[in-house]
Amino acid sequence: MTSLEASTETEDSGPGGYAAARLLLLDEKERSGPPRRSALARLTDEWLAGLFAAAAAPPRGVALVAVGGYGRAELSPRSDLDLLLLHDGTADKAAVAVLADSVWYPVWDLGLALDHSVRTPAEARATAGEDLKVQLGLLDARPVAGDHGLVAALRTTVLADWRNQAPKRLPELDELCRERAERMGELQFLLEPDLKEARGGLRDAQALRAVAASWLADAPREGLDDARRRLLDARDALHLATGRATDRLALQEQDAVAARLGLLDADTLLREVYEAARTISYAADVTWREVNRVLKARSARPRLRALLSRTGGTKPPVERTPLAEGVVEMDGEAVLALSARPERDPVLPLRAAAAAAQSALPISLHAVRRLAAAAKPLPVPWPAEAREELVTLLGAGEATVPVWEALEAEGLITLLLPDWERVRCRPQRNPVHTWTVDRHLVETAVRAASLTRRVGRPDLLLVAALLHDIGKGWPGDHSVAGETIARDVATRIGFDRTDVGVIATAVRHHLLLVETATRRDLDDPATVQSVAQAVGTLGTLELLHALTEADALATGPAAWSSWRASLVADLVKRVAGVLAGETPPDPEAAAPSAEQERLAVEALRTGEPVLALHTEPVAAEPEEPEPVGVELLIALPDQPGVLPAVAGVLALHRLTVRAADLRAVELPTALGSGSVLVLDWRVAAEYGSLPEAARLRADLVRALDGTLDVPARLAERDAAYPRRRGLTAPPPRVTVAAADSRLATVIEVRAQDAPGLLHRIGRALEGAAVRVRSAHVSTLGANAVDTLYVTRPDGSLLPDEEAIDLARTLEEALR
Repeated sequence: MTSLEASTETEDSGPGGYAAARLLLLDEKERSGPPRRSALARLTDEWLAGLFAAAAAPPRGVALVAVGGYGRAELSPRSDLDLLLLHDGTADKAAVAVLADSVWYPVWDLGLALDHSVRTPAEARATAGEDLKVQLGLLDARPVAGDHGLVAALRTTVLADWRNQAPKRLPELDELCRERAERMGELQFLLEPDLKEARGGLRDAQALRAVAASWLADAPREGLDDARRRLLDARDALHLATGRATDRLALQEQDAVAARLGLLDADTLLREVYEAARTISYAADVTWREVNRVLKARSARPRLRALLSRTGGTKPPVERTPLAEGVVEMDGEAVLALSARPERDPVLPLRAAAAAAQSALPISLHAVRRLAAAAKPLPVPWPAEAREELVTLLGAGEATVPVWEALEAEGLITLLLPDWERVRCRPQRNPVHTWTVDRHLVETAVRAASLTRRVGRPDLLLVAALLHDIGKGWPGDHSVAGETIARDVATRIGFDRTDVGVIATAVRHHLLLVETATRRDLDDPATVQSVAQAVGTLGTLELLHALTEADALATGPAAWSSWRASLVADLVKRVAGVLAGETPPDPEAAAPSAEQERLAVEALRTGEPVLALHTEPVAAEPEEPEPVGVELLIALPDQPGVLPAVAGVLALHRLTVRAADLRAVELPTALGSGSVLVLDWRVAAEYGSLPEAARLRADLVRALDGTLDVPARLAERDAAYPRRRGLTAPPPRVTVAAADSRLATVIEVRAQDAPGLLHRIGRALEGAAVRVRSAHVSTLGANAVDTLYVTRPDGSLLPDEEAIDLARTLEEALR
């Protein structure tokens, strides 16, 4: 006899006894998962049955019924109790109401969530006919106490109704699932997923059970029950870890949930959850496709009968349209031809996938499973046809995704590319990323497919896109690890030595262009020369440019904009010039623009700041989702404190710095020669409209002469608007970048983006008595990377030790 059984024998069936037994059960370490959920359901059944029996003379023809998850005996620690008090209509209404109160109130007294109703079988059927969710719950109806025959009759009737009405109700259920997916997102890609409501979650698993109950179609069974169990186990652990009835796996709860499940860490937990969600999502795709096919066939039957009557009863042949060798289209799917022999044709899986994707067709479940069971491994290196079919599959654009998912669901991707296993369902903790690592790689190939006309070797671009983050499954720098893996994979696929080198270089340097363009001074010859040296050839540069854009677009909306695109294009143009043998221009000889010169002359004449704010934003690409900011030009006589003053004033006016360039210009004029600082910045309003230029200028004058205490004003604002609770940001990190610049020492700051960050950086640099030659700001989501080119006051580079000390000082100031 277990401790729980002993407890329930010695305690009464009242709320106190049930509560104690329930707590004892949930505290048991040796019982979890399905056994605990079943035990909790049984314990609850016994308690509720006791309440039912203890009611004053319960009338005849009445039953207490568990529905929904409770009806399936899948009771999680904080699950609602879904109960129906069913009566045949002959009992006195007052007696039924008293009985209901005798059950409902003790449940409420314990603080348990209760979803309850009192209905006759006819009322239950009528409500189910109007409300799909009620009908789904009744499919799992289970008697707890009272007249079991009444419940059995209701179940039989409801199930018959469901099957008879399936042609009408299943499309309604499909639409309900789609709306929920649109609202809640896909569980397999969310950092904080809702285990129940998100696509691929427990609601979708319940929907698949309902489809199976209709007898119209059935879901792929393999792995589905295990996927449901894993999601239910995760929800149980979440309830116990939080003490709340929540289905949202929040970031701050993931470590505790992982520990309760005996998993290594939060990443392992997410990966298990993602794998379960992927199984359910794929099963849902296949099932709803089959439902729609069957419903379409049913609607065509009257027309078929009429046709048969005209043709003397001869049934028309099944239409099979050839797509490729061994692959045909039938009923809107790519299927294997009758003559196909996958056991003798190792290229057939890739050929079938490529044909399906190129025709924008799903590949049938039967075909994928037959291929997975019978296909032989490809020889190494792959034959040319296999390599071409892979490139064709990757080049199909959006149609690639469902076909790839079908192959992956049956294990064919890891059979073809064993290294894929390390990135499969791997979460990405950076909120800028929309997808898991594996899906991001496929999405990058999808984006690259639209850019193939820009490169001389589309095949190399598509394969590099598929492999560019393959190193994220390994320790260390993923670009370095990825280069080695990509070299091995490209060789196995059958590329020659030169092509393997290009793919490996693209993977190694897939972040080079965007990081250099947004964080380095492009007027510094050393910047452009270092990129040219890493890239090596114009062909590789062309490929890397397209890969950079595809990677950013596949990352998420915060990773790409027309402004970033223009910076990368400018860098590519400069690097192409170096690779073509051109001499880069001398940055010291670069003349300011006409407007910069006009402002500089005016600043030199008046001795005060002169400012121009172009309120029209830079023209964005069509459907560009991200504002790219407006241009702010400032000229003022060279003096200390300019960077913190300008950055502080912008922060006070709630302007976000998107890019910043600050440089000194020597101007010989009729007033005599003088040094003027020219700032060419891109700024965007955090919200609302842009401030007037006159107000910015007035505050800048006050900040420079000391009458406006910027740090105090920023501190007042921060105190008035305390930050919301959330995850603690990692500490800032400041390093001396190995940029090989002959013009300045390069300091790189990585920190949590916040109002006034650049102001604090500027103050720390002023305190260290260094001069800022230029600043380059890059922000991705909540993370800022600010690169500063600094010199001593006399314009010379900082010695190594002095640069390291400056980095330490700046890091300390930002903590």
